[in-house]
Amino acid sequence: MKDASQFHVFIVAVVLLSGLGSLMVAEAGENPEQGRQLVLEKKYLLVPVKNGARMRRVVLQIDGKTVREFDAELALEKPSFWCFLDITAFKGKTGILTVKGAGKTYTSKMVQSDEIPNFERWYPNRMFHTNVFLYKERHRQQFHFSSRRGWNNDPNGLVYYKGEYHLYYQHNPYGWKWGNMHWGHAVSKDLVHWKELPIAIYPHRFGDWVFSGSAAVDWGNTAGFKTGENDVIVAAYTSTGRGEAIAYSNDRGRTFTEYKGNPVVRHSGRDPKIIWYAPGKHWVMTVYDQRGRSRGIAFYNSPDLKKWEFRSRIDGYYECPEIFELPVDGDKKNTRWVVYGADGHYTIGKFDGKTFTKESGKHRGNFGNCFYASQTFNDIPPEDGRRIQIAWGRINTPDMPFNQCMLFPCELTLHTTDEGIRMFAKPVKEIETIHTKKHALKNKTLKEGENLLSGIKGELFDIRAEFEVGDAKEFGFIVRGDQVVYNVKEQQLACRGNKARLKPENGKIRMQILVDRTSIEAFGNDGRVYIPMGVIHPANNKSIELFTRGGNTKLNDLAVYELKSAWE
Repeated sequence: MKDASQFHVFIVAVVLLSGLGSLMVAEAGENPEQGRQLVLEKKYLLVPVKNGARMRRVVLQIDGKTVREFDAELALEKPSFWCFLDITAFKGKTGILTVKGAGKTYTSKMVQSDEIPNFERWYPNRMFHTNVFLYKERHRQQFHFSSRRGWNNDPNGLVYYKGEYHLYYQHNPYGWKWGNMHWGHAVSKDLVHWKELPIAIYPHRFGDWVFSGSAAVDWGNTAGFKTGENDVIVAAYTSTGRGEAIAYSNDRGRTFTEYKGNPVVRHSGRDPKIIWYAPGKHWVMTVYDQRGRSRGIAFYNSPDLKKWEFRSRIDGYYECPEIFELPVDGDKKNTRWVVYGADGHYTIGKFDGKTFTKESGKHRGNFGNCFYASQTFNDIPPEDGRRIQIAWGRINTPDMPFNQCMLFPCELTLHTTDEGIRMFAKPVKEIETIHTKKHALKNKTLKEGENLLSGIKGELFDIRAEFEVGDAKEFGFIVRGDQVVYNVKEQQLACRGNKARLKPENGKIRMQILVDRTSIEAFGNDGRVYIPMGVIHPANNKSIELFTRGGNTKLNDLAVYELKSAWE
C-alpha cells in the first residue's frame, strides 16, 4: 500500500465482501431521463436510510410497469441503517430504479445483496461498524416479536395452520416511522420463537395501502380458491383506495393472490375481522364502521367470502374490532361472546351470527401504557382450544433500525367474579420454553429494608409470586428501577403510576411479571388484571428487589426464572 487512501479503499472492499457478500450491481446501462437501469441478480436491494432526512419517492419499474413504489428518508452518506427491498420475484429481469426529482444521485447508493446487513453504523473512516448485530441491538426485545428492519404496528391475520402460528402485521419495510403499509409476515411453532418471512401482501399501488385485517382457513373451500393439497388461507384487509378486500393463499400463507372482484365491501371504515360461524354455516365480517360522528362495529354475513350482506351495527367502538366466543369458567355449555375495539375494552353478550346483544360492559381489558389493536388467532385446533391474543406494543425504540414490537401472547378466558363475568389475560404457557436458571423461595417473612433477591441480576425475567396480605402498607418488586407494587389499603396493583383495582383472593395476591428489554408486563391474580408497560430500562441497572413497606409480608411462594433470548 503506497498511502493511507489506498489502505482505506482496501479496508472498505474487505468489509463489503466479507460482511455483506457481493454487493456489486450488474449494470445494463444508464439513462438519466428514466433512472438507473440494472439487472436484478440478488435477493435484496439495500436502501440506505437516514432518520430525519427528506422523504423521497423510490420507484422500481420492470417492462414499463411499476412493481414497487415507496417513500423513504434516503441517505447520501452516514445512513442510520439499511432497509431492504426483496427483489427475488424479479431475478434476471432488467429494472429501472428512480428516485423522483433526484436523478441518479440516490439510486447510485443502493446496492444488491443476497444478505441483509447485520451491521448498521457508518463512520467517516470506515464503511460499516460491525458491533451491532441483527436481533442483538440494544433496544431489541428478546422474546417479543419485532421486525428485522423498519416499523411495525397492528398484528393482522392471526391464524393457525399445519403446526404454524401466522403473524401478519402492519409494516413499513423502508423506514423507522409509520408509512408504506404492507403486510409483514412471521411464523412460529410455539408463539415465542418467530421466523420473519418475506412480505405477504404488497400495496395494490402507491397510496392504496394494505391496512389491517384478518385471516382464516377456508376449510370447506366455500370461496372456490383451492388449487392444491393445502387448504386455502383467506386474508381480509382494508385496501385504502378501494374498500374491504380479500386475497387467498394456496401455499400455507406464504404468498397471496388478490381476488379480482375486490373490493368485497364498500363503506366508511376499515379493519375487517372474519370468522366462520358454524351454527349458521356462514362467514361473519366484523368491521370498524364510521357514520358521521358515530363510530362503531358493523356485522356482515357471507356464504363464500365474496358476496357480503350487512346485518347489524353497534355503536361506541374504534378501529380493529374483534369478536369471539368463550366458555365461562371452562363450561362449554355456558358460553358468552366478547367484542372489543383497538383499545381492548370489551363487552360481553350473546351473538346469533347476525346481531350482538350486550349483557355487560364495556369493561377495561388492560391498564398499561402501550397496548393497542390486539387480535386473536383463528383456527386454533379444538384439542388445544385456547383463545390466544397478540397486541401491538406501542413502544418507540430510539436510534434503532426497527421500531415498535408485539406484546407477549396471552391466553384469554372468562370467569365469574364478584362483579360478574370478566375476561382474564395471562401469558401463554410457552414462555417456559425459554426458562433457564430458577431462583426459588418458599414460606418467607419479608422484612422492611431487606432484599432477598439482592444477588440476582439480568435483563430478561419471568417472575411468579404469591403473597399473603398482612400488616404491610405495600409490597412487590423493583425491576431494573421500576416498581410493580401492591397497595394494601387501596387494593391496587400498579406499575409506573398505572393502577388497577385487584382484590385479594382468600387473603392472597398473586403476581406474574415478564421483563424484556423495553417492556414490563404485570399480571395480577392469574390474569384478572393485566398491566403492559413500555419501558426503556437503564442499561446499567439489571437488578431485582423484593420489598415490603410499612410492615412485614408473608411470601408463600416465589420463582424467578432467568430467560434466554428467543432469537438464539
